[in-house]
Amino acid sequence: MEDLRMPLTEHLTDLRKRIFISLGSVGLIFIFCFNYSEEIFDILIFPLKAEVKVVPYSPFFRIIEKTAVSLVFLAPAEAFWMHLKVAFIASLILSLPVIFTQLWKFVSPGLLPKEKKYFLPFLFSATLLFTAGAMFCFLVILPFAMTFLLGYKTVHLTPMLSVGSYVDFCLKFILAFGAIFELPLVIIFLTRFGFVTPATLASHRKYAVLAAFIMAAVLTPTPDAFNQVLMAIPIIVLYEIGILLSRMMHRKVQHE
Repeated sequence: MEDLRMPLTEHLTDLRKRIFISLGSVGLIFIFCFNYSEEIFDILIFPLKAEVKVVPYSPFFRIIEKTAVSLVFLAPAEAFWMHLKVAFIASLILSLPVIFTQLWKFVSPGLLPKEKKYFLPFLFSATLLFTAGAMFCFLVILPFAMTFLLGYKTVHLTPMLSVGSYVDFCLKFILAFGAIFELPLVIIFLTRFGFVTPATLASHRKYAVLAAFIMAAVLTPTPDAFNQVLMAIPIIVLYEIGILLSRMMHRKVQHE
């Protein structure tokens, strides 16, 4: 393949170019997002104002509005840094199509012509999966986690959250869930290029469950088991979805 004949210096030059374009995109969108950081922050406090109820009838999940816990800042610059973080993460998420495009352009010289046609499906799927993971976390996991953590055996306690710690907690969770929702796409590509097979994935299911809890322990912003379980369960479900998609891709590869 053409990519294998490229010298290392050309690879590094191309990588630097892709990183520069990605960072430039994030930087330009950051300017826009910072101007609206207050509005973005107003959206981000949704998990503090919502409580998720599981009911035995459709739609099975109900979101109930409640009185939000007041946020405080404990250092002079904490509120300012909060706005910077919120704007940066928002700009990073909005720049994902550009970042995924640059990632594809970096690896595409090593692909066969028939493999390069997967660019649009890759771009659409990668962006959609990350967005789905972030929204699932924001609308379901975070409200559930905040309700549990702030209400568990706190009858004689009054919660006082700093805005910095709350924003860090939410943004780390959102980014982590966005990343782990890319798992089915990663499995599809590994299957497409012959690195794994559906049988291998199925036979290593027990190791995948163990890896899910290890990943959850690393990715969750707090060390408590409750939040780790909240993240480990979606990883396991996504792995099972990845096995099903791997079987479909494997059959397609065999018929090519």
